[in-house]
This record gives sequence, C-alpha cells and structure tokens, in this order.
Amino acid sequence: MNILIKTALWKDLPEKSQINFQDPASPTMEQIILLHDYSMFFLTNILLFITWIIIKIMTIAPYNKNITENIKLETIWTTLPAFILLTIAFPSLKLLYITDEVIEPELTIKTTGNQWYWTYEYSDYENNKIEIESYMTPIDDLEMRDNSLLEVNNQLLVPTNTNIRILITAADVLHSFTVPSLGIKADAIPGRLNQVNFLISRPGIFYGQCSELCGANHSFMPIAIQGTTIQNYRFFIHSTTDTEKS
Repeated sequence: MNILIKTALWKDLPEKSQINFQDPASPTMEQIILLHDYSMFFLTNILLFITWIIIKIMTIAPYNKNITENIKLETIWTTLPAFILLTIAFPSLKLLYITDEVIEPELTIKTTGNQWYWTYEYSDYENNKIEIESYMTPIDDLEMRDNSLLEVNNQLLVPTNTNIRILITAADVLHSFTVPSLGIKADAIPGRLNQVNFLISRPGIFYGQCSELCGANHSFMPIAIQGTTIQNYRFFIHSTTDTEKS
C-alpha cells in the first residue's frame, strides 16, 4: 500500500479549529493521550460536581448549617481531592520516567536547527557520514496533495519499530524540535546537545514545526519525518552513500 494512502487513514496533520490530539504514531504519544483522557475524566466530573454545588447553594437559604458547619462534608471534600490527585500523580510520574528513560539506540541522528532550516546527520556510519538539509518547500512548488507550510525538500527518513535517538542542537539561536504525532518536543540550544528517544510504530509522514520563536522566518521551518520499513531505509542509505562516493 502506498505510504500516502496509509497516511490518509490517520490524522497526522493539524486541522482547522482542532482541539484533539493528532493520532499517535509512537508508544510514548499513546501514553500521553491515555494520561490526558484519564485526567480529563476526573476534571469533567469535578467541574460538574462543583457546578452542582454552586447552584445548590445559590438556590437554598444563604446560611445553612448542613453545609457550612458539616464536619463530615468538610472531611469528604478535603480527602477526596487528595485521593484524586494521588491517582493522577502516579501515572504522571510513570509517564515522566518513560519519556526520560534512556534506551540503547539502534540508530542515532543528529539534528541541528538553523535560521531557518534543519540539518540531519546520520552519525552511525563512520566511513560514510550522511548529512541532509531540510528546507520548507516554497508555495509555488507545491503539488496537488501537498500540505502548505509543512512540506520540505528532504524528509528525515527513519525505520519503523526501531529505537531511535535524536541529538538536538542549534547553530545560531534557540529552536525547538517538535513532532506532535511522535510525542517529541525538545529545545535546540546552541552549544548544547539534548537527547530524545522514540520509536515509530507505523509507517507514515509525520509533520512538526519549530516551537521556539527564532526570528523572522520562524513559521517557515517545518519538520517532516517519514517512517518506513527497514528495507526501504537500507535502500535509502545505500543509494545515498553510493551517490556521495560517485
């Protein structure tokens, strides 16, 4: 199946007036969405309960001993929120440790933010270092099914179901490497390397943008990561190295 058809089956693009997440394409993003939905369940019920309490108080006598001097009620609405916070805290801490966990990478890529484009360096190949520059595709060069302000001339090609480490830095000013579908967001700081680990669970093209105000063309340095099979990735590496040798 063509990768464009597969991508069309998923919501991997931002939409107008969007309030939900994009479809997850990594285990980390799946856990982030689960935590969000879990927390929203409690927040929605708390909102409804507090609204009901306020309406109830407004419709009864201003002073009611059953509410203002009720020790049992005071105990309940003190201990219940504490219990709810604990139930949210444990999965939050678990997710925090998952996102910071260092896994032995099978592939390492160095990403550098520039004004206003990205460079990607496949640093695992000692004799054949591969470096590509990724610029936004001008609007005049877009084709029929392309996405305005998101397409690039060179996508970052990575294999699926592979532990990937991205080392993120910047060459000039602060940038931020952000891809919502993969749950990636890390600052690119000049003179410093930040590390992000992720695994792409399905083929597709996943878009992101710089999330740190970095200058006049901040809005025009998109990120496009293409997840593909290991066979296609190997073919890309071999063809790129062969081209550089020639």
